[in-house]
Amino acid sequence: MRDAQRWADPPLLVLASLASEPRHGYAITQDVAATMGVRLSPGTLYAVIARLEANGLIEPLPAQDRRRPYRITGAGARELASATARMQQVAGVAAQRLQQFGQAGA
Repeated sequence: MRDAQRWADPPLLVLASLASEPRHGYAITQDVAATMGVRLSPGTLYAVIARLEANGLIEPLPAQDRRRPYRITGAGARELASATARMQQVAGVAAQRLQQFGQAGA
């Protein structure tokens, strides 16, 4: 898991989690850990949520049982799509160069 953490971008992890459905903080951390192999500390998570909300990339929903769920906005979805395209481009170049180097799948 340490390697996954090194390359993790917490704002993108949160946006990716919220892309499937609205979630509250604990549910975001559980989803990110289960699907992306990264553990976000509460301090990191709530700082990221505050920045994403301030930038209009997520928005809060009415609280449910003392938990405040968040959902991704249209701007957040566009940001996530753009970042995903950039990551795919980098991964494609890296895979191609590793194959040339003789390390396919490494």
